[in-house]
Amino acid sequence: MHKLRILVVDDEPQIHRFLGPALNAAGYEPARADNGRQALAEIARRPPDAVVLDLGLPDIDGQEVLRKAREFYDGPVVILSARDREMEKIEALDSGADDYVEKPFRVGELLARLRVIIRRHARQTDASPAIVQSGDLTIDIPRRLVSRAGEPVHLSPKEYELLIKLAEADGKVLTHKELLISLWGPAHGQDMQYLRVFIGQLRQKIEADPSAPKLIRTLPGIGYRLMVDEAIRHSGA
Repeated sequence: MHKLRILVVDDEPQIHRFLGPALNAAGYEPARADNGRQALAEIARRPPDAVVLDLGLPDIDGQEVLRKAREFYDGPVVILSARDREMEKIEALDSGADDYVEKPFRVGELLARLRVIIRRHARQTDASPAIVQSGDLTIDIPRRLVSRAGEPVHLSPKEYELLIKLAEADGKVLTHKELLISLWGPAHGQDMQYLRVFIGQLRQKIEADPSAPKLIRTLPGIGYRLMVDEAIRHSGA
């Protein structure tokens, strides 16, 4: 059986010492790069099934490695980020990272994130999801219908547009900037209050308990994620 190959890019030997065996035990084939140049060469030589990328590399900044890699690599990328570098996480997500894990991290958490984004990439096709299920919320995109536990949910056009953006991300984190620009245009990339208001209104209509949201999760300082249980796509028939 073909093992999925995971490239770990980190200059700390101890990361490779514990992550390599953990990936192997989880059924993956680990590959190693100790700096940015090695990483780019390895991705170009033999594109991995996913990349785990530390931002603090000794030769090329990890953000630059991500930007360069995205010119020719469209596979999943999970960022390893220091806890206090919030802006780095935002920049990485804006540059095309799929997710991030804070250092220090638990191997189990990293493996879970990898499974999710690999599964998401595997099922992604050119077609957007047609029906998205999140808890008891059903979003039927072609028919522009939203229901909760079978009952219709009435949304304003902007609330609906925001929900669709989150649904089409298929479980990926969307940054504040991404959402603001896509919904209100480039001039509103910093207008956080717009976004907070509409997220609040959306939660009032779709969450069982808006004060403890389970469907639309906040990543403080970063953005939002819709917790997707299932995304049903058109078969192309």
